[in-house]
Amino acid sequence: MSELAIKIRIADRDYPMRVDVADEERLRLAGRQLGDRLREFREQYGIQDKQDLLAMVALATMADQLKVSKEKDGTDAALTERLARLDELMSGVVLAA
Repeated sequence: MSELAIKIRIADRDYPMRVDVADEERLRLAGRQLGDRLREFREQYGIQDKQDLLAMVALATMADQLKVSKEKDGTDAALTERLARLDELMSGVVLAA
């Protein structure tokens, strides 16, 4: 794959990166969303220290990720159960030739 040299700005600092072309858009979007979240936390909680802001956003982001992961696991389990039930129902169906 082809690589690009890009810079992502986080908390008023540029971070140079080399990324695959396929990953560029996702990383730029992540950088924008991180900037938005930092702004939200600064405004909502009055936090001015950049390290404190970054730590709070990292914690909130990880908590969100764990919640989504738990919800996904529950959805996967429910889907597996429904598919097993459908398989049971289908195994009782006899198709006429």
